[in-house]
Amino acid sequence: MKTYSISEVAKELNLTVYTLRYYDKEGLLPFVERTASGTRAFKESDIDALKVIECLKATGMPIKEIKNFIDWCSEGDSTLRQRFDMFMERKATVESQLEELNKTMELIKHKCWYYKTALDAGTEDIHKNDKIEIPIN
Repeated sequence: MKTYSISEVAKELNLTVYTLRYYDKEGLLPFVERTASGTRAFKESDIDALKVIECLKATGMPIKEIKNFIDWCSEGDSTLRQRFDMFMERKATVESQLEELNKTMELIKHKCWYYKTALDAGTEDIHKNDKIEIPIN
């Protein structure tokens, strides 16, 4: 079975070695085996687990809660409900984030149109009803 060094995994996942060591220190990598000399030896399944950890982190989930998830995984089938509920909660969080981002994108698209048409006309005066005045003190 092929194993990967911490630097290979860091490069593969676009993380730093420091981040991976931090995850290990925080108990997120109890599944990663070590060689006789103490070097971490990552398997493909460890890399897959790290992808899940990074996904959860990207949703804004705190490290402590990710650690709970890792612990549940190691406990087996008795925690399936907790893991399912956690992912349903994450799904709702991401859907809410997407909704907010879509609103933000709509405003940005509108402002791109606004400034493009103003540039083409050489003036903002064509948008008298749409112009936002920003006071300068």
